[in-house]
Order: sequence, then structure tokens, then C-alpha cells
Amino acid sequence: MAVLGTFLGIIVALALIVVGYFISTQRTLVNLDEMCKNALSQIEVQLNSRFDVLIALAKTAAQYAAHESETIIQTVQARGGNAPANTPAAINQQADLLGQMMSRLNVVVEQYPDLKASDLYIKAQEGQTEYEEKVRISRMVYNDTATKMNRMVRQWPSSFVASMLHFDLKDYLKVDNEQKKEYPNLDEAFKK
Repeated sequence: MAVLGTFLGIIVALALIVVGYFISTQRTLVNLDEMCKNALSQIEVQLNSRFDVLIALAKTAAQYAAHESETIIQTVQARGGNAPANTPAAINQQADLLGQMMSRLNVVVEQYPDLKASDLYIKAQEGQTEYEEKVRISRMVYNDTATKMNRMVRQWPSSFVASMLHFDLKDYLKVDNEQKKEYPNLDEAFKK
């Protein structure tokens, strides 16, 4: 009888350990999933703010080059920078569009030195740079959280719990080749 009691005690203890682990792992997975969603939302908000700054820059350029800036403003508004960006692919696409629009605006600005020197343009450009930095930091936060989530989803025994609860791997935010082209060439900078 004592052996049966000990055996049942061990089974109950093991069951409690398994249930405790299951609950703990589920909570960790939910927490990481919510952190990934939050990071994507933060990036979306910052991209929309960056889009608003881009519109302000285009309107500032309108004061100097009405015929060229109308085209830019129409292009910026037509491309819908405020489109939802709630997946890594959508965020990458919106960031690419904003980069293309900014490049196009910079071509116009280069033709008007007075515009580059105006206080309104300088402040808008500083805002643009600030939002770019916030997006960069938020991308790093998202990728870090996605890495933690992916480890939980892939490593045993948490992978068992993740598959039972239908938690999937998270995609990473990546910098594509178009964005890399915008980086300065440091070799040329040091030759000067």
C-alpha cells in the first residue's frame, strides 16, 4: 500500500510539473507574440509619422518649385503612405516607398539651394531623420523579440507546447538592396 501511495504521489508531482511547465511556456509565448505585435504597431505609427513629415517637406518645396512639387505631392499622396503596415512584408514595402519618395524629393531640393537653407525645410528634414532613427530602433526591437519567439517555437520542449497552441515562427524585418544603395560610400569619403 505504501508503494502505491508513493507511486501515485510521484505521478501527481510529475503531472503538476508538466502542467506548470505548459502554463509557463504558454504565457511566455503569448507575451512574446504580443511584444512582436506591439513592435510592428510602433513601426507602423512611426512610418505614418515619417510619411506626414514627407508631405510637409513636399509642401515646403512647393513654395520654391510649384510645377515640380505638385507632381511630388500627388505621387506621395497617391502611393498612400498611410496604408496599413502590420506585417514585416508590408512594413518593408512601405519603408521602400517612403525611401523612393524621399529620393525623388531630394532631387528637387538639390536644384533649389534657398529651399535647403530655409528653417522650415531644415526642421522638417530633422523630423524626417528623427523618425528614420525611431523606425531603425523599432526594427531592432521587433527583430530581437522575433528571435526570442522563434527560439521558443523551435527549441524542445517549448516547441511541443508552441505547436499544440499554434504559435508560428515570426518573419524578420530586413533591409533590402534598395535601402543599402542609400548608404554612404565610406571609401569615397576617406579619399577626399
